[in-house]
Amino acid sequence: MGAARVKNWKLKPQAEEAAVEGLVHDRCPLVAARLLVQRGIGDPEVASVFFRPAMDQLHDPFLMADMQQAVERIERALGDNERIMVYGDYDVDGTTAVALMYSFLLRFTGNITFYIPDRYAEGYGISFQGIDHAAKDKVDLIIALDCGIKSNDKVDHAAEKGIDMIICDHHRPGDTLPKAVAVLDPKRDDCNYPFKELSGCGIGFKLVQGIAKRNGIEETELDNLLDLVVVSTACDIVPVNGENRVLAHYGLRRVNSDPRPGIKAMMQMANVKRQLGITEIVFTIGPRINAAGRIEHGRQAVELLLAKDQAQADQMGLRVDGSNTARQELDKDMTGDAVEMVANDPVLRDAWSTVVFNPEWHKGVVGIVASRLVDRFYRPTVVLTESQGKAVGSARSVKGFDVYEAINACSDLLEQFGGHMYAAGMSLPLENVEAFRERFEAEVRRTIQPSMRVPEEEVDAEIRFTDIDAKLVRVLQHMAPYGPGNMKPIFLTRGVVDSGTARIVGEDHLKLSLRQGNGSPIDAIAFRMAEHYDLVKSGSPFSVLYSIDENEWNGKRTLQLNIKDIKPGVDGLLVSEGTEEAAAMQGT
Repeated sequence: MGAARVKNWKLKPQAEEAAVEGLVHDRCPLVAARLLVQRGIGDPEVASVFFRPAMDQLHDPFLMADMQQAVERIERALGDNERIMVYGDYDVDGTTAVALMYSFLLRFTGNITFYIPDRYAEGYGISFQGIDHAAKDKVDLIIALDCGIKSNDKVDHAAEKGIDMIICDHHRPGDTLPKAVAVLDPKRDDCNYPFKELSGCGIGFKLVQGIAKRNGIEETELDNLLDLVVVSTACDIVPVNGENRVLAHYGLRRVNSDPRPGIKAMMQMANVKRQLGITEIVFTIGPRINAAGRIEHGRQAVELLLAKDQAQADQMGLRVDGSNTARQELDKDMTGDAVEMVANDPVLRDAWSTVVFNPEWHKGVVGIVASRLVDRFYRPTVVLTESQGKAVGSARSVKGFDVYEAINACSDLLEQFGGHMYAAGMSLPLENVEAFRERFEAEVRRTIQPSMRVPEEEVDAEIRFTDIDAKLVRVLQHMAPYGPGNMKPIFLTRGVVDSGTARIVGEDHLKLSLRQGNGSPIDAIAFRMAEHYDLVKSGSPFSVLYSIDENEWNGKRTLQLNIKDIKPGVDGLLVSEGTEEAAAMQGT
């Protein structure tokens, strides 16, 4: 087997013991109490709220700036039978947001349509083409979701056509807000809404809540929208805490008990046999919705999410699933091309960033390929292709590095850009690609910390296998839903050996049965870690990082460790933050 890639293991700051002692009781063992305090849940009342998500924990939608104006404008449109267009992006967040708003407003009016821009002809966000289409369709009001916060010129263009706009976005605003009737975005400097990290679909849900509240509609009548909200929350990688924890909790309950036909069809296509959590949605539902916009048109995803009966949804789902299969093939081919490109170019090979360009690559898959390259080379990455005479592409980052700010430092070379700390999109003149590559590389070298250049696994707690009992497992189950802001705990256990049954399964996975000391063996799975086989079979003690999962097979559930990393020996495994020696040691 080949040599394993080494990662840094970093132990999170330990919890204050006084607070920990205040949480320990019959149903909350010491290890679980430490995990909770570590996550800022150090008070029994706060813990009670955390473990009992309730819809009444959601904030009043009218705390959001411009909510009153947005609700009143929609009420006027409904009262006067004005034509409404629901406009959203072609990704998961945009399409779920459109499906949510459209299906809710359809209760009150038939004079409604929706619009998803063409990924290739129009690009990201609100387009002039979309506004012109609305004008031809005699639309009076556009409700834009998951986009529009920087579309000042498009909003002005709509006004010239006599169309009002309501913006519902969650991206960072520019220096000046667009002159829309209402701009709902908690990231506005002048918005005092208590929770800033809703998805675009989540903002749409708050607007729906506002309309319901003003019109005496019971909140329980909105329950059937929560499967859409949790899909967007999962796939847009927003923190699963605060309001998002509540929405995700009830959304997952909906997905796993009574999903809409379109979501059920995608679950069947993915051969889902167990309860879905946030991570499972990201890897089963998300790619299928995204594939529609990447390969054909995002409108297909909305139509699938709006399907009324299962037979119709199943038929539509086949087409979306076909797009996903095509996407997987493109992803594999383009990633192979890009890896070869880096391997064959000494400048790219030795760079601190990865910027690759191929005019033949499929625009719809560049973001996925950028993520693959981060996994492979672990450095800030931009993947570019050609579309409509311009270079267009996506960026992805490594932990702790703000790729949006690095791109912003190159803004004079770009025509458009937008995004978040860890993901961004851009377009630029073809002749600027090489200058952008050089500038981006210089900016990464100037701003990245040495510790950011080494893959890192954060460790929540070091425990012994004897600490893993029914009480701990039960608390871990109730800490879900897991996701950014509330990640599944990662544990370190030192000095373990395999009980003798280690074997390679599939292409490169390890199936293990681990024992510490004289304790009972615990089953474990190590995905894509076959390179550790020789170490495991050697009989020498090693140390493991893992999460505690349940394996479901033939209706039976058993405890299983999901191994995240393996290192030989038992000492000197943890590094402190920001060590230059660690970066140097890894040869980066």
